[in-house]
Amino acid sequence: MPLRFLTAGESHGPALVVILEGIPAGLPLNEEIIARDLARRQHGMGAGARMKLEHDRARILAGVMAGETTGAPLALLIENADHARWKGKDIAPFTTPRPGHADLSGAVKYGYRDLRPALERASARETAARVAAGAVCRHLLEQFGVQVGGYVVSIGKVESRLEGMPYGERIARARESDVSCPDAQAAEAMRSAIREIMQARDTLGGVIEVVALNVPPGLGSFAQWDRRLEARIGAALLSVPAIKGVEFGDAFANTRLPGTQAHDPIRLKGDAIVRTGNRSGGLEGGISTGEPLVVRAAMKPIATTLTPQQTVDLSQGVETETRYERSDFCPVPRAVVILEAMLAFVLADALLEKLGGDSLAEIRPRFETLRQMRLSDLPMEGTPHRFWEDT
Repeated sequence: MPLRFLTAGESHGPALVVILEGIPAGLPLNEEIIARDLARRQHGMGAGARMKLEHDRARILAGVMAGETTGAPLALLIENADHARWKGKDIAPFTTPRPGHADLSGAVKYGYRDLRPALERASARETAARVAAGAVCRHLLEQFGVQVGGYVVSIGKVESRLEGMPYGERIARARESDVSCPDAQAAEAMRSAIREIMQARDTLGGVIEVVALNVPPGLGSFAQWDRRLEARIGAALLSVPAIKGVEFGDAFANTRLPGTQAHDPIRLKGDAIVRTGNRSGGLEGGISTGEPLVVRAAMKPIATTLTPQQTVDLSQGVETETRYERSDFCPVPRAVVILEAMLAFVLADALLEKLGGDSLAEIRPRFETLRQMRLSDLPMEGTPHRFWEDT
C-alpha cells in the first residue's frame, strides 16, 4: 500500500486533522515524538504574533494501541487555540485580494462571495498537520538509520558559507540557531536583515537546504515519470506555501559547466563503488545513489505585508490597497521543519515501496538484504546478449 496523507482544517477553525495511511504495524509511537517537530515549527526569528498564541500538540486519535502502530490509518488532531477569538463572531468582509496569495485565484476557481474561505485553507497554518505526519515518517526512517535534517542557506541577500562543514554538523548547529543557520557569522547578519525588514514593514524570503543521510541506494525508479524520486520530492516540496523553486545537488551551477565537470566520477575502493563528488545531490536517473540526498528550496517573501500593496476591492469595483492579516515577517527559519517533513514523507513512501511488508518485523530483514553499491552485489556477465528477437 502506498504511503499517503490527507489534511483538513482552516487557519482559524476548531482544529487541523491529518490522516496518515500506510505506516506499518509495530512502530513505537507516542505524542512526544510528534511534539518535538511541532515545537520547532513554532520557533524562529521572524515569526508572527500567532506563534505566541498557539502551543501545538497533536493528539493521536487512531492507529496506535499499547504504544505501537497497528497498521491501520493514523488519525492526528491539532487544536487551534486561536479559534476561540473567532467562534460565534461576525467577521468583517474580506474583498481585497493580496498579491501573491491564493485570495483572488481561489475566488475565481470556487466562486466565493468572500475571500476568507480561500485564505483560511491556503494559509500556512495547514503545515502544522504536515509536520505531524512528517514526524511519524521521520521516526519510521530512523528505525533504518536514515536521518533527515535541514538548515537555512540564505535569507534575503545574506548567504551562509558552509563549504567543508559535514552535513551532520550543519543540521546540529541549525537546531541551536533561532534562524536555523549553521554559519554563526551569517546567522547574525540574517538577524539584522530580519530586524530591518520588520522596521520597514515588509517581508523576506530565502533558500532552505534539506538533506537525507544514509538513504539506501535503489529507491525510486526511472520506469515511469511519476516514479522518479526527483519528481516525487520536487512535487512534495513545491506543495508547501511560498516555495517557488527546487534544485537537487548543484543543479543550477551545473548548467554553467561542461559535462565532464558536472557529474560525479565513479571509482572503486576495495569492493565498494564510490563517487568522488555529489553534484547530482544523491540521485541519478530518478533513483537514490546512496550518497547524501541534497535538495534546496526557494521560499519567496511572504505575500502578507504590513506595508499596503496595490489591489482591487472586488465588492466596490475600485482600485485600493491591501488590508493586513496577521502574518510572519520572515517564515524561512520555521519552514525548515516543514520541508524536512515533506522529504521524510516521500522517502518513507519510497522505502516502503521498495521493501513491502505490513509490519516492522517483516520489513527489517528485507532492509538488511538490500543491494548496496558493491561489486559483489552487481554480478555482470560481460558477454553479448540478444535483447530483441525478430518477430
